[in-house]
Amino acid sequence: MHRFRTPALLAMMMLIVLAVACGKKKAPATMPAPAPTAPPVGTTSPPASPEKVEEATPVTQPTVEEDTIGGKSLDDLNRDSPLKPAFFGLDSAELDADGQAVVQANAELLKKYPSWTITIEGHCDERGTAEYNLGLGERRAVAVKTYLVSLGVPPDRLRTVSYGKEFPFDPAHTDEAWAKNRRAHFVITAK
Repeated sequence: MHRFRTPALLAMMMLIVLAVACGKKKAPATMPAPAPTAPPVGTTSPPASPEKVEEATPVTQPTVEEDTIGGKSLDDLNRDSPLKPAFFGLDSAELDADGQAVVQANAELLKKYPSWTITIEGHCDERGTAEYNLGLGERRAVAVKTYLVSLGVPPDRLRTVSYGKEFPFDPAHTDEAWAKNRRAHFVITAK
């Protein structure tokens, strides 16, 4: 019985090897495309088939203002700030028409640079107590923030702080100096 088992086993293995070898199909060889030949002299070539031309999407070029503002460091941006301060009347936290126009212009600039985060500083003139001026400065900063949000600037990009009378624009003790010191000042804190 052992005699027949070995040749039968051997024959069976050969059949399996052949089946596996024959079962693998080779990928057909691809022939390279023939090189284009020039038409015989005196004949014209047929018109080339039109190739599909993809439409290019228009690329908006940054304006000169964007180039000069966008590339500046935070220190340079805040030294020559493109964001203008909004001024307030005496003992007031309401934006008048001039203040609204300034904040609207600042909102447009903030929309151009959506990565900027700003701090709105509320300032007062030197008259009044430190506590009163800190509260008034806070109301001024919040009024400007509220107006910016109403113009479409996301609130998570806006911070407020009050400095009261601590950091005046103009240290003089005149009505003109006090008018400059009653303001909401914008500081770019991240870009």
